[in-house]
Parts: sequence; C-alpha cells; structure tokens
Amino acid sequence: MPEPINAHSRREFLADGARGALIFTLGMSTTALARRSEDTKLVWQIDPALCVQCGLCATRCVLEASAVKCVQLYKMCGYCKLCTGYFEPQPAALNSGAENQLCPTGAIKRKALEDPYYEYTIDEPLCIGCGKCVRGCVQFGNGSFHLQIRHDRCLNCNECSIAAACPAGAIRRVPPLNRIF
Repeated sequence: MPEPINAHSRREFLADGARGALIFTLGMSTTALARRSEDTKLVWQIDPALCVQCGLCATRCVLEASAVKCVQLYKMCGYCKLCTGYFEPQPAALNSGAENQLCPTGAIKRKALEDPYYEYTIDEPLCIGCGKCVRGCVQFGNGSFHLQIRHDRCLNCNECSIAAACPAGAIRRVPPLNRIF
C-alpha cells in the first residue's frame, strides 16, 4: 500500500512538538520578563526633607513648563492670616496685591473664610516650580507646601536634568505609588 503524501514519521512529530514547546516557553519567558520590568519601573521623585528650594526645578526641566509643581498638604495647613508661603517676608500690607505676594506667577490663591482664617490653594497650571512659596512655608510656617514631580506631566527621562542639577540630591528614582499627593 502506498504511503500517504502528508504522513509524518514519529520522529518528525516529536521534533515539531519540541519546537512548539520551545516557542511556547520563550513566549512565556518574554511575557514574564515584560511584566517584571513593568513592576520595577521607577519614577523621579523629590524628597521634601532634602529639598533646599533652590529654584532649579523651574529652569532645568526639559519641558517648556516644568513638571515640578508646588502641592499643598491640606491636613497640615494652618489657614494663617499671615501665610509665609504666600506673602513676601516683609509685606507692605496683608492683602493679595501682587507687590505683597511671594509667588512670581500668582499661582497661590488666597480666599477669606472667617476672620482670621484664610484658605490657600495652588493653581498648578500657573506654578513654575520655583519653590519660593515652599521655602517661606518651611522656614517660617508649618511646611504644608512642598514641591512634587507631577507624573502626568513628567517624561520620566532616563537621566532627569533637574536631578543632575539638584545641589541637595533631593531627586531620586523610586517605585511609583498608586496615589498622588
């Protein structure tokens, strides 16, 4: 009886099975490595305890508008009438006139609640990350303002130009958190 044209020998069948198993194993290994690299992805972050508010975050970012912004820890804010993160150290008056404000872009908004309490909020699109408000708040206030790299804006450069210029070494790569301050 003649052999069918598409018939495979046992040896060919086992060789094809071994190739398939090898391809499957390589695919699984590649997937596992990809997932592991996603889990260990690092992001740039500012350590507020090391930050000296030097102003370089505003000028050294590769983006036109720096990814570093001032953020406020509302739980810590004292709602002060004389906020040292808002006012110049020697303000002419305690009003929101530009000559009295510490922020060069007017990114900090002041709203009267009830005397003597005021609420201060950050308008992030106006913030350039200069750190003047943070310096005032840390030196004379309760430290509720701090600089933060906003990861929705950051390119996560392989070598952050701000981190390279930071005199205090306050910017490091860390595993990402699931929450934003």
